[in-house]
Amino acid sequence: MRVAGVETEGAGGEQRTTNNRMELLGAIEGLKKLEKPSRVRLVSDSQYLVKGLNEWIDGWKRRGWRRKEGPVLNVELWQELDRLRLIHQIKAEWVRGHVGHPENERCDRLAVGVIDQFRR
Repeated sequence: MRVAGVETEGAGGEQRTTNNRMELLGAIEGLKKLEKPSRVRLVSDSQYLVKGLNEWIDGWKRRGWRRKEGPVLNVELWQELDRLRLIHQIKAEWVRGHVGHPENERCDRLAVGVIDQFRR
């Protein structure tokens, strides 16, 4: 994350989780680090996260956090992202993973490092 030219990074994980939950938690934790309302360009290789923020979340909210197929998965995380987007102006952008995008490659290395720690 880069704020006013200062770059910070972090990594974390949970045992027995999914990549979708970790994508959402990564965005949440980054947004929570912001000290004041901000315009945010959120770049991710997760279509789940990007489409969720850009296309799906308002419909889910209108339908009581339900999808056509049933309840929204990871609803508590989506609700937290919804709360954070009331504070921040978030523009989510998708980038293809594993094609040399420097920040995406760095995030992937951090995630693999956390997975390796859990496996030990």
